[in-house]
Amino acid sequence: MNFEHHSISKEKHIELFKSLLKPRLIEEKMLVLLRQGKISKWFSGIGQEAIAVGVTKALKADEYILPMHRNLGVFTERNIPLHRLFSQWQGKLNGFTKGRDRSFHFGTQEFKIVGMISHLGPQLGVADGIALAHKLKAENAVTAVFTGEGGTSEGDFHEALNVASVWDLPVLFCVENNGYGLSTPVMEQFKCEHIADKALGYGMESHIIDGNNVVEVFTQVNAIAESIRKNPRPVLMEFKTFRRRGHEEASGTKYVPDDLMEQWEKLDPIDNYELFILEAGFLTRDEIISIKTEIKSEIEDHLKLANEEPEVDSNENDELADVFKSYEFQNFLPSSQKTELRFIDAISEGLKQSMEKFEDMVIMGQDVAEYGGVFKITDGFVEKFGKARVRNTPICESAIISAAMGLSIKGIKSIVEMQFSDFVSSGFNPIVNYLAKVHYRWGQNADVVIRMPCGAGVGAGPFHSQTNEAWFTKTPGLKVIYPSNPQDAKGLLAAAIEDPNPVLFFEHKGLYRSIRGEVSQDYFTLELGKANLITSGTDISLITYGAGVHWASEVLERHQNISVDFIDLRTLFPLDEEAIFNSVKKTGKVIILQEDSIFGGIASDISALISEHCFQYLDAPVKRVASLSTPIPFAKNLEEKYLSKSRFEEEFLNLNKY
Repeated sequence: MNFEHHSISKEKHIELFKSLLKPRLIEEKMLVLLRQGKISKWFSGIGQEAIAVGVTKALKADEYILPMHRNLGVFTERNIPLHRLFSQWQGKLNGFTKGRDRSFHFGTQEFKIVGMISHLGPQLGVADGIALAHKLKAENAVTAVFTGEGGTSEGDFHEALNVASVWDLPVLFCVENNGYGLSTPVMEQFKCEHIADKALGYGMESHIIDGNNVVEVFTQVNAIAESIRKNPRPVLMEFKTFRRRGHEEASGTKYVPDDLMEQWEKLDPIDNYELFILEAGFLTRDEIISIKTEIKSEIEDHLKLANEEPEVDSNENDELADVFKSYEFQNFLPSSQKTELRFIDAISEGLKQSMEKFEDMVIMGQDVAEYGGVFKITDGFVEKFGKARVRNTPICESAIISAAMGLSIKGIKSIVEMQFSDFVSSGFNPIVNYLAKVHYRWGQNADVVIRMPCGAGVGAGPFHSQTNEAWFTKTPGLKVIYPSNPQDAKGLLAAAIEDPNPVLFFEHKGLYRSIRGEVSQDYFTLELGKANLITSGTDISLITYGAGVHWASEVLERHQNISVDFIDLRTLFPLDEEAIFNSVKKTGKVIILQEDSIFGGIASDISALISEHCFQYLDAPVKRVASLSTPIPFAKNLEEKYLSKSRFEEEFLNLNKY
């Protein structure tokens, strides 16, 4: 290896050498502790240290890095106190996740590091979002994100690179090509000769770098990063290296040919650099021994601190309290001045007023800019707020939701429009595994609202008609809103945007242009988690939401002799259990109407809650009315028979007679 470079002084060589030694010596100690059962798992980066160290040294301290589990050098180079890392790996409170996540699955705003999740891919899109925030704020900064050669097979890799390229985002995509994805060799991962070759398809610059040569890594990344700061753009960097230990220690390396292992052992980034340092006369052997002794002493001192820390206690209140970021709800009261608006216009007006209030908030989605979205809700927004804030996206649901997470890391609110709620399945992973868990894991909130045009009754068939709220109501960390009328839609949307947590905001497209109502003209909020008691009665508790409110209203209009406590849930999570229980205790009979199919829907959970908490008050079994357990058919007569609307009246009258 050639470690000579005109820009690297003797002092810089020594600094690089010390930076390489620290993660190696920590790892060697961790492997001992692993065998002793003092840590539970370890993902080794031995032989790959030059990449993490070189990249981190090339970035400024206030530039974000998104590493993976073999990038210990990122954490040591950012000077995180070792005892905090050791506490993290032992699952103790002084770590970064309060014992809730392991290894390097954490982030820290203090050190500008955003750790990985096991699903790998979303962090690439998160880097896009951070870089987008830098660009919107006119900050000349670079974001570096790591993945492995196996991770480049994921769809998120394609989506993130595509978005970064289309938007000219200042991202360094750092791919550590270490030969194997667990046991799968590179020739079974992709056909192209180099991962860097993939950049051509995105119109993106790429570089191949010797990942075992810290000088080459540092100098090349430093030059490229400086260029990106001046001319924002994404760059794909492939670092050639090798994973000399198992995927994790229990996996072993029996699948690796001996001669291949021996070849890469000879290319060890530390052994070779140490030899260069000695031959160049930068350090003597005794000085190197002294440096190693000093690092080992630091490791032992910090291990002692971590070992003396007590085990983390489980406190149910603390656990539940950290699922969401706490905030003080601001009750902006509705104005008395009102205008009659359609449901769709109320949402548009609410969005517009929120964009005016939060001056850096971003809307992202397919066709939301000049076209105004497929439902025209953002029509005219580009002229008012500009294309930087109203952004057309490629068809990359996963990357865009992940990018919204990145914007939140930089303190920018965002709204993502799903063209149809059905399409959210293509972005399901970052919602349920990143947005939902991120505050609980390491205290970072996801200030994201995802708008979900949903629902049947418009003859759109199986892929444009689902009401899929139940996919999300069971996932801790997500809030789910589902308004039924224009006034609620506007006020709840504003409150969802105010809320610093991830919110799924369902909008029944069958109501968009069919429902009108008086809507307060000024900006106002309605508190999330509060149901609306439409009418008060004593015979039956009728619980529903969304289009179900209008279906039920039609039936009640025909049977005004029945006294009904009529509840519009509005928020499906957090659920207003108090309103439900108070109603059931008063009437003794309950019917729950939902548009979704019956098994696993919100009605099932409400029914169970009522049975558990109000059983002694019931005069009849709790009745659920839902749509057929089939995909949603296209033909009008089939769709009508599919929907719960067709069966509600009969079931309602039967319950009244019970």
